[in-house]
Amino acid sequence: MRIVSEARALFERIRPYRHYFWPVFGILAVIFCGWLLYKEISNLTFESVLQSLEAIPLKRWILAIVATMFAYVALAEYDRIALIHLGRKISWPFVMVTSFTTYALAHNVGASLFSGALIRFRAYGSRGLPPAEIGVLVALTSVTFLVGALSLGGLVMLFAPSVLQRFFDLPDWAAVLIGLGLLSLVGFYALGSLLRFKPLTIAGFHLYYPRPAVVLRQLIVGPIELAAAGAIIYFCLPVEGNPGFLTILGVFVASFAVAIVSHAPGGLGVFEFVFLSALSDMDPAGVLAALIVFRVLYLLLPFALGLIIVLFFERSEFKRARRERIGGAKQQDASGE
Repeated sequence: MRIVSEARALFERIRPYRHYFWPVFGILAVIFCGWLLYKEISNLTFESVLQSLEAIPLKRWILAIVATMFAYVALAEYDRIALIHLGRKISWPFVMVTSFTTYALAHNVGASLFSGALIRFRAYGSRGLPPAEIGVLVALTSVTFLVGALSLGGLVMLFAPSVLQRFFDLPDWAAVLIGLGLLSLVGFYALGSLLRFKPLTIAGFHLYYPRPAVVLRQLIVGPIELAAAGAIIYFCLPVEGNPGFLTILGVFVASFAVAIVSHAPGGLGVFEFVFLSALSDMDPAGVLAALIVFRVLYLLLPFALGLIIVLFFERSEFKRARRERIGGAKQQDASGE
């Protein structure tokens, strides 16, 4: 009992600082993985990386750009799937812009669940969605990503089990078992929708299983989005030593998941280190060049455009609120007379 009471006392002392935990953790992850990444690429020269970038054919650049656009369209479907679940109808252009801005900023800022939620609350709140429904929307978009990651990871383990050996010293049959385990989790989720299981309860928050039609959309859109994002890197990698799309896809899903869990802003250093470590049998300059292209196309350019969209949105909302205040003041003056 004394240990429990001391633990509670310690928790109460650190409770006011809990909001700083993930930002500090993310910064430490960047520093640590940045150091590991430096050791990984310390033998590279700027000229070698530049030559690798110049060696990417124009056709591959175009394919990478198309894959980026495809990925962001699929991300917009994350939001639309959640709106279908809620029975809400919002115009596709607004959903597309909101989703693009959300992920463009969240992917770069880190702690994507929280940073993305802020943007969605602001945007969808202006369209009349109450906070409770926006909370469900945010949760369901995260579930769609998780379903996509588990599905894609499971399929890669089944059809390319050697991917796991790039991270751990395990036999192929272990990778197949892990893949079946991942797919079984997705299957259980789909079964919960079909049989109408009780809602999932997380910290007092109830998340009801979507309808089977909604789950089917998640099973399609989630893997497609991740496959499109992974294709950006695949198209820009050197042909020599390239292990194939499935292997690159498995490495991408693992690297992206680790980057998200690390809460590092944009997965900076974390994503690159995991990717380079898994593809140690390839030319590191070529791999780093492909990762730079991915970061520019999928992260930095959308981030810059997302900031511009946010500024224009806030400007329009400010003008609308100002017009409403002026209109309300005129009505009061008229009624006073």
